[in-house]
Amino acid sequence: MFKDAAEHEINQVLNTAWQAFHQYRKYSLKDRAHFMRSIAAELENAGDELIHTAMRETNLPEARLRNERARTMYQLTSYADACERGEWLEARIDTANTSKTPPKPDIRKMLIPLGPVVVFGASNFPFAYSTAGGDTACALAAGCPVIVKAHPAHAQTSELVAQAILKAAGKCNMPNGVFAHVHGASQEVGKALVTHPHTKAVGFTGSYLGGKALFDWANQRKEPIPVFAEMGSVNPVFLLPEKLKQSPIEVAKLYAGSITLGVGQFCTNPGLIVGIECDELQQFITTLGNEIKTMSPGTMLHPGISKNYIENSRRALSQPQVQTIAVSEVQAAANQGAPTIASASGEAFLNNPILHQEVFGPYSIVIRCKDKNELLEVVRHLEGQLTATLMATDNDMLANEELVEAVKNICGRFIVNGVPTGVEVCLSMHHGGPFPATTDSRFTSVGADGIKRFARPIAYQNWSDSLLPPELKNGNPLNIWRTVNDVVTKDEVKP
Repeated sequence: MFKDAAEHEINQVLNTAWQAFHQYRKYSLKDRAHFMRSIAAELENAGDELIHTAMRETNLPEARLRNERARTMYQLTSYADACERGEWLEARIDTANTSKTPPKPDIRKMLIPLGPVVVFGASNFPFAYSTAGGDTACALAAGCPVIVKAHPAHAQTSELVAQAILKAAGKCNMPNGVFAHVHGASQEVGKALVTHPHTKAVGFTGSYLGGKALFDWANQRKEPIPVFAEMGSVNPVFLLPEKLKQSPIEVAKLYAGSITLGVGQFCTNPGLIVGIECDELQQFITTLGNEIKTMSPGTMLHPGISKNYIENSRRALSQPQVQTIAVSEVQAAANQGAPTIASASGEAFLNNPILHQEVFGPYSIVIRCKDKNELLEVVRHLEGQLTATLMATDNDMLANEELVEAVKNICGRFIVNGVPTGVEVCLSMHHGGPFPATTDSRFTSVGADGIKRFARPIAYQNWSDSLLPPELKNGNPLNIWRTVNDVVTKDEVKP
């Protein structure tokens, strides 16, 4: 339906965005926030047409999509509030001290926008991680124009959301080029967007291969730029002995629900469960298998994801020493993913890198370690993850301090006695993790701290108060929190 953007079209879009940047970066925090709230309102005004279009393109149920649109609107409005509050600017002021030798100058620092940001829409979240999703909201809050490349799996949905954003931009008198939308199924479109000299940052949620390609293109430029890519995770869960002895059946039922939620198509799906051989672990495995057998397959987002799920799960199950514990007893139809549980020994896992890889869908493998030392060795062989979970009592954690520290080293969100699925949108959330979960573990793609990805620090030295940006003026006209001579305050700076 939609043609790939041609090179001259991409060039025109980025040139316009570059011109818009020099205007939009000067817009006040209040004006940016108003724009973001207006986008949220237009998403709601898009009504049922938007929901029904997304249903046709993604196979996702209506209730899920209505909830996701509401989450997307909340992201926009909550990040708008954070934008206006200004804490993300990290305003720092150290006033002059002429009595020092040599005299100390007046130095003031804050974050300023990077420039045009290219956002790649995600396949599994047509609203929350796509056209008007978290990356777009964060970039607009930071003062950066946004160019979205629609995900071809839901191109019409993306087009409708783009129209809502452009409508909001017109109502808010935003500069031409503050937002643009392009289509492209080929790698060449993505490469042209990332390598264009006016692109200053990239946001991406998707596969390791896709994110790594963008990262490599960005770093091969004459002027390298940051790529904030979320690239997948197996989100390991560690079952510790005392907790497992207390509630093996309850924990198994909890995880059966988490593994199959949304047909397993979440980046936080628990694809790896690790415990120490014992009667309770066998009880856990048996219960988990019985639960999985009763769960019906679900239609996956699109045929490509379904095909990959079938191929990757079969590949994992065909490995030596891997046992298939359970597969849904309901026959899967075309494009459906059958819930599946496998198991293997700790030794088999340590010796086979294929078992470490993500199987995107309703699949998980339970690893049976012979003792706590092998369990610790499994942790040390894992790559970076978005999340890691301990099912543990306080006694378990105190008795396994080395394990707790090892798990902490590989994850961005560390969960105790819960499930990783479900990512709360709040300031304390960290949705990121060490490579290869993401390209930069210091930053989050969920929560208003994500705004900082698209900004850089600048220090002003010995500037006249009248020429400083309002965020750093003595009178604090924006009434934001600032660190003045090492004290966090909203007070005015006395000259």
